[in-house]
Amino acid sequence: MKVTRRKFIQTAALSGAGILLAGTESLRAQGERKKRYAIVGTGSRSYMYQDAILRTYAGHAEITGLCDTNHGRLQRAQRYARSLNQPEPPIYAASDFDRMVTETRPETVIVTTVDGFHHQYIIRAMQLGCDVITEKPMTTNAEKCRAILKAVKQTGRSCTTAFNYRYSPPRTQIKDLLMQGTIGDILSVDFHWMLNTRHGTDYFRRWHSQKKNSGGLMVHKATHHFDLINWWLSAIPVSVYATGKREFYTPGMAGRMGLSGYHERCHTCPEKTGCAFELDLEKNKNLKELYLDNEQYDGYFRDRCVFRPGIDIEDTMNVLVRYDNNVTMAYSLNAFNAWEGYYVIFNGTKGRLEHKAEEQIYLFGDGSVPGALKGDGTYTRIYPLREPAYEVELWKGEGGHGGGDAVMLDDLFSPRPKVDKYLRAADQRSGAYSCLTGIAANRSIATNKPVEIASLAGGIGYPDYTIMPGRQEPLPMPKKG
Repeated sequence: MKVTRRKFIQTAALSGAGILLAGTESLRAQGERKKRYAIVGTGSRSYMYQDAILRTYAGHAEITGLCDTNHGRLQRAQRYARSLNQPEPPIYAASDFDRMVTETRPETVIVTTVDGFHHQYIIRAMQLGCDVITEKPMTTNAEKCRAILKAVKQTGRSCTTAFNYRYSPPRTQIKDLLMQGTIGDILSVDFHWMLNTRHGTDYFRRWHSQKKNSGGLMVHKATHHFDLINWWLSAIPVSVYATGKREFYTPGMAGRMGLSGYHERCHTCPEKTGCAFELDLEKNKNLKELYLDNEQYDGYFRDRCVFRPGIDIEDTMNVLVRYDNNVTMAYSLNAFNAWEGYYVIFNGTKGRLEHKAEEQIYLFGDGSVPGALKGDGTYTRIYPLREPAYEVELWKGEGGHGGGDAVMLDDLFSPRPKVDKYLRAADQRSGAYSCLTGIAANRSIATNKPVEIASLAGGIGYPDYTIMPGRQEPLPMPKKG
């Protein structure tokens, strides 16, 4: 539901009082019972959560069990815990998920599996009495989304979707500026995301290259972006129209770049020395240990050829979205650009806000910081109506996803999370509306017709959003001339 201004102030005041009371007590963290977490899916993304529990919040949290389809990656996760002088969590095959929950009794299950399997573990964990934290996207198609929403209602358990981009200081600052009414009511948005030929290319090597696994980039990647817009606007999407194609990562492009054709994978490719898209798993310790050394367990190749046939996700996408507050958005995502990052532009009744963020080059799972911002490539500018433009001094953060990872993890794992006037925590309602925007885009691409969100899932409920400037409030008259 939308939070009224009065309710928000009352809630914030009560929460603040709770923090003050907690501060007057002696810190009992060392004597408190640790909160119990199990993790299903031990690929590269899981290590953000493993590291948080085993290192940063070790005084308050513990990993009671690990579950995966790949025994080698499970053993690596145990070694990682041991390297931090923490107990080795017991490990379970994916087929033994129920047994893991029964034997290790976690309070919360963290889901970091392949996207297409999120729903299985989210639903079953709640049925077994656990709360859930899931990586984005919450799921990949409408049927699975409906099943998750039904399970939340039937079990009464919570399902938190980890949207770290909300927590990035420059992106939180955008929310703050819009909440203040800096540019008045928002009427339209232009949002353009660029993936470069290192990070962007990587989606076409991995399991993400199949829509049955990832939902394509419209779901796996754009769910971040759609959620940002929903949250920035305090609105929900109503209808979606989209077009998409794959024209860069194709067998024909391999020939145009001088290769004889596509091959199965980089590791055994006879032309890899002449291919700029080669990924050498041997050269990166993390990737080698996570994937190359564990192929014997599941046959998964982390370095498949990006030009191979059979890829069914798009590399070029354009989307039009209409929201319940009558805002419209033009969005694009391209996965073969010269730089990585985005432009987002808000057009309002009092002016225009332009925000550009350029991200540093990285490859997911290679040990580098994912989504770190380049300081000289990031800015926020305000263009008031008939007034000189000015640049806003950026709120800054360090670490993954523009500094958002650390702030989000504190919200997830701190025993006393801070009061958040921006309401950045997201549950299944926000998870649903973000992934359903991408799911609707996929359906629109397939049918060449607009898709109503309500036709995909109903009874979602309104997410907890902040109050935004009223669309009926008086506006100042711009200067003459």
